[in-house]
Amino acid sequence: MKGVTPACIARSYLECGPGSWRLPYVWAKRHWADQEFCSIRESPRRYTRHSDLSWLKLKTLEVGTDPIENPSAKIVQFGLLADGTRTEPDQNLYLVLDHPGGPTAGYNYGRHFLFQGHENGGDLAYVTRIHLDVKDPAHRVTLLTPEGADGFTHFNSIDGSTYDPFTKTLLFTQENGSAGGVIQIRSTWPPVATTLDGIFGKAGYEGVHPDDRGSILLIEDTGGVLVNVNPADSTSPKTAKQPNSFVYRFWPYNVTDLSKGGKLQALQVSIDHQPVIFNAGDSVGDTFSLQQLQLHTPGTSYPVRWVTIHDTAVDGTDSFDANAAAKAAGATPFKRPENMAFLPGGEFRTFFFCPTGDTDATAGNVAELAARGSWGSIFRVDLRASRNTGRISILVLGDADHASFDNLTFANSNTLLPTEDRGDLLHGQLNKLDSVWAFSVNGKKSAKRFIALGRDATSVAAGEDNEPTGLHVSNGSPLFFAQPGSPLNLIGARGFVTRQHGDNVVWEVVPRD
Repeated sequence: MKGVTPACIARSYLECGPGSWRLPYVWAKRHWADQEFCSIRESPRRYTRHSDLSWLKLKTLEVGTDPIENPSAKIVQFGLLADGTRTEPDQNLYLVLDHPGGPTAGYNYGRHFLFQGHENGGDLAYVTRIHLDVKDPAHRVTLLTPEGADGFTHFNSIDGSTYDPFTKTLLFTQENGSAGGVIQIRSTWPPVATTLDGIFGKAGYEGVHPDDRGSILLIEDTGGVLVNVNPADSTSPKTAKQPNSFVYRFWPYNVTDLSKGGKLQALQVSIDHQPVIFNAGDSVGDTFSLQQLQLHTPGTSYPVRWVTIHDTAVDGTDSFDANAAAKAAGATPFKRPENMAFLPGGEFRTFFFCPTGDTDATAGNVAELAARGSWGSIFRVDLRASRNTGRISILVLGDADHASFDNLTFANSNTLLPTEDRGDLLHGQLNKLDSVWAFSVNGKKSAKRFIALGRDATSVAAGEDNEPTGLHVSNGSPLFFAQPGSPLNLIGARGFVTRQHGDNVVWEVVPRD
């Protein structure tokens, strides 16, 4: 960090006028956060344009039909298998690397890369790398995980992605319930992929993010038991979900080598000196509990601590069920949290995570369930200096207009951008498509729509809707002190987002000419 001072960091931002939100200078040509973003539609359930930001545009980087430089027998295009299956590229990861190489010896792949896992199943999920400096379509996209000799990758539902600056490897998660887990891939060529089921355990992991000390936070998205929205009426819709997913932290014994093992921990919330825990025999009680109401009440905060659920030094390195271990240790379950983000400037002690909720209006329209996070929510955790204990509070309690939060990223130290993943069912129930929102973490600004997502023709023809995903703002630094969560990571940052399903388009958010 030689030569980087607080004053230097401060000068890399622009104040965009009285009362405006502060933006990284690369996005501060016009202060989009002061715009009023309306959901303008050309017809029911379809927006006329993707963004109301007159000074920004979405630049197409890749589409599903683009070629792969090194195709395998079944994986032949960026977002399509040879049999036509759409592979749904998900969370983007931007990195600046020093010529990591590729399948064509001697070819200059540049230094700026965008990685993404693909969410398809059938043991054929995979990871791709987009070379942002390369113009030749024949060398633009590289496959990092081709199928093996048996014709399969043996990966499914690859969702989350991150770079571990201590191991200098890529980490991807499989959001695949008790068959999910973490994949580690070498960042230089040739890539070598290994699963870490005996280290992190198996769970429906989605979000994955390291801190500045080498610990790794993981967010699990595993749906719970469905219960009636009216417990007194067995004929009422059975669409409310028992909280069933956990927030994890992995504390490695050797930050440069995850295979050496460590402690896996899960977050535990206590209310009135009682831990909020999972009750296997009382799904209705968990779903409608007073504790869940208290936890989701704006203006409240409660103590949290990390509880150890697995220690390789004690329990060994055989594969294990992380979800079951979290329940046994008395960790606190949430309604399908999908991702998290560290607060820039929060010293990696403050993070936000977003349970997506029930994704069904028959549950959300019940006041008792809405007050318990049925529409989704965004929580804030502030850890003490030890990082072992702290407080949790709720930043956003979702509603019909702001629902089913998925990806999270920071545009600046006060502006949190979440995507929505309502799903086709909720789209139809509410006649609303997905958006990307901007929330002020200090609560001084009302929510504003950043992107109003429409539907592409391919999705319309298939009878499905698109989803915004892969939202990522970063300058791509591979350094531990400048990774996402550090203010340094926003200096010269670039923004990316994917319109999943249909054409599977990856965009960069750029200023208009």
